[in-house]
Amino acid sequence: MKNKPLDFAQLYKPCNIENFHFKTTNELDDITISLGQDRAIDSIHFGLRIEQKGYNIFALAPSGTGKLTTIRQLLDHESKQLDIPSDWCYINNFSEPAKPHAVEFSAGKGEEFHQDMEQLIDELSVAIPAAFDGDEFRSKREEIEEQYRKMEIAEINLLRDEAFETDIILTETPTGYAFTPIDDKKEIINSEQFNKLDKSAQKKYQKDIISLQQRLQKLLRKFPVWRKETKRKMQALNREVAALAVNHSIDELKIKYAQHEKVLAYLNAVDADILEHVRDFIPHAEQSQPFMETMKEGNPFKRYQVNLIISNDNKKSAPVVYEDHPNFSNLLGRVDHQAFMGALTTNFTMIKPGAFHKANGGFLILDARKLLTQPYAWETLKRTLQSNEIRIESLERSLSLISTSSLEPEPIPLNFKVIIFGDRLIYYIMNQYDPEFQDLFKIAADFDDSVNRINAEEEYARLLATIARTEKLHPLNPQAVARVIEQSARLSGDAEKLSTHLRSIKDLLIESDYWAKFNGHDVIASSDVQQAIEKKVYRLDRIREKMYENIYRGTVLIDIENKVIGQINALSVLQLGEFSFGQPTRVTATTRLGNGKVIDIEKETELGGPIHSKGVLILSSLIASRYARKTPFSMSASLVFEQSYGQVEGDSASLAELCVILSSLAEIPLRQDLAITGSINQLAQVQPIGGVNEKIEGFFDVCVKQGLTGIQGVIIPASNIKYLMLRWDVVHAVKSGQFHVYAVETVDEALHLLTDIEPGVINDAGVYPEGSFNAEVDAQLKSFNRIKQALIETDKFKDG
Repeated sequence: MKNKPLDFAQLYKPCNIENFHFKTTNELDDITISLGQDRAIDSIHFGLRIEQKGYNIFALAPSGTGKLTTIRQLLDHESKQLDIPSDWCYINNFSEPAKPHAVEFSAGKGEEFHQDMEQLIDELSVAIPAAFDGDEFRSKREEIEEQYRKMEIAEINLLRDEAFETDIILTETPTGYAFTPIDDKKEIINSEQFNKLDKSAQKKYQKDIISLQQRLQKLLRKFPVWRKETKRKMQALNREVAALAVNHSIDELKIKYAQHEKVLAYLNAVDADILEHVRDFIPHAEQSQPFMETMKEGNPFKRYQVNLIISNDNKKSAPVVYEDHPNFSNLLGRVDHQAFMGALTTNFTMIKPGAFHKANGGFLILDARKLLTQPYAWETLKRTLQSNEIRIESLERSLSLISTSSLEPEPIPLNFKVIIFGDRLIYYIMNQYDPEFQDLFKIAADFDDSVNRINAEEEYARLLATIARTEKLHPLNPQAVARVIEQSARLSGDAEKLSTHLRSIKDLLIESDYWAKFNGHDVIASSDVQQAIEKKVYRLDRIREKMYENIYRGTVLIDIENKVIGQINALSVLQLGEFSFGQPTRVTATTRLGNGKVIDIEKETELGGPIHSKGVLILSSLIASRYARKTPFSMSASLVFEQSYGQVEGDSASLAELCVILSSLAEIPLRQDLAITGSINQLAQVQPIGGVNEKIEGFFDVCVKQGLTGIQGVIIPASNIKYLMLRWDVVHAVKSGQFHVYAVETVDEALHLLTDIEPGVINDAGVYPEGSFNAEVDAQLKSFNRIKQALIETDKFKDG
């Protein structure tokens, strides 16, 4: 008995608005965005709460399913249960400036210490210059300098007096000191007068001058020693004055931070460093500085600043950080540099935190695709998680590309959970090819693409209400909610499911809101939703329109009226971005005497994919097992998708391919007004396929373009009935008897519909009923066997 077409009620599962007890969605309460994601939420909760190392989380889901929103909601709630994490500062390491120290403070105390040091610097910047600019310091300094000058002058005068007693005077020249002889009248003897003196007088002057010069040399050697002693006294005075200015302020901080050993050691180092470099704080220092000294920063107090890189002051929960651009430095932090007199310089105040620092004590969210596309970002994350510390270093240094000296900040202990989200393919690839992945990301949170529609429509209505309020859209009336739910089922590809692809649903609501405003509606109506759906299709279907036009104009050959041997209309789906549509494709087959081989022309030309080739092998095996189980399989066939110039993949056309081969073999024509889709197994059972809605609608659109005859239709697998959510125009055409949808479970049912001939069931004697389709196939194969046997006997048969 031939299968009856499906009733129109089976083609579309409407939403029952009687279950909605509201006038608009404004009356509905908000709901979490994570509808139907119980498994993923449970996994995330487990991963967040287990404390052992390595239990970080990878959230698997396609883009647009709301996983990031769900993750943030869960983390925001979980972060409120955790303690507020510590503040972190970097301070100067006076003994090794290239290795700044990291100091931990309880939340808010880091900012307090930072302010205390800023206040200390402000006080010292006033107190130290003031102390060195005071009258007391000046008088003591002048006293020390005067003492040195008096000693020097006294010694020089003593030597001058002694020389004068020997008729020699000590004079000062631009190049130093000189001794000159004088006569009895105490006038200088010039060289001409000196040469007129007798030899004994000349020798006496010379002897005395030599003796005086020797004494002068000894005296001049004492002066540097005296100057050093004077300098030491000046330094001691400077330290004494600086200590008086500094000690009071620093001692207060030492008392305040007496329980913090690292801070106390730092304050002692600050105290000692100020006294050690007290000259840097003296205003208008008279000493000339070496060139390298002039390269230093102009502010001597900068070395005592505190670099507060993480402050959790006024925070009420642990941090939840989403790093949108997870490159090396954004994750790990960096050390900045500045140009100064032609050179790049840096110091501990230029250390900048990364996402690891900001998320420490809380949670870090990363996009897997963005992470993997940034050079060395994934390796940096793994290394940091494995070492359990945050060590700031430049990328070129970590790769040993440069050997110049730079800062090596003290690492900070790591304490956060990482949540990575991305496509399932990324997760499976990383799990397969990175041996360290499972050690670091032990929790997989698998988000579902859909939710069961049964008993979920009311919650889905609340979800739509939440999205509308969040996006500041018009509320929806019950009919609009029902239309969105029906479209959601269509998007999921299953009448019994609802899509959890929130981006698509949100986009639909936003576009429906636009059309509601355009149409002057106060609420979003069903017509607004339908208009949004149709307008989006219109924006995207240019290529579909062109392809259907080619069919209508006869450029692409599709027959939808006649009966033809070895020709059938198969159905395929084309996916172009977010828009997919179905279209008929002519499949033809030829058969002849041969050795049982089915030639797949698509495969031979390398246009057929492996799944399609598998389907062809299955149908070849099915034909042989059904019709040539005990006899030679003496048929060869060729199979091709006509006017196909691209890749052919999938097995959804294997039912059509089997039918067209059997049609050619039995020489029985097939109805061209029926298109067919479905895959088969070796037991002649018809299996479900994807894109069933698009395929039916594709053939329907072609038929409408050329005129509906009332007998046209599509054959689909019976197991696909539950997936049907067809367009309203298709449903109305079926309801009015202008178009038909047939569901089959076996190959024989499909052959019956296509040929209007009983397929026939083999009896115990192995014979098909006379006049049946299978009997014609069997007869043709037996004819091939006889011809083959005759050719073999005459040695004229060749394979192929």
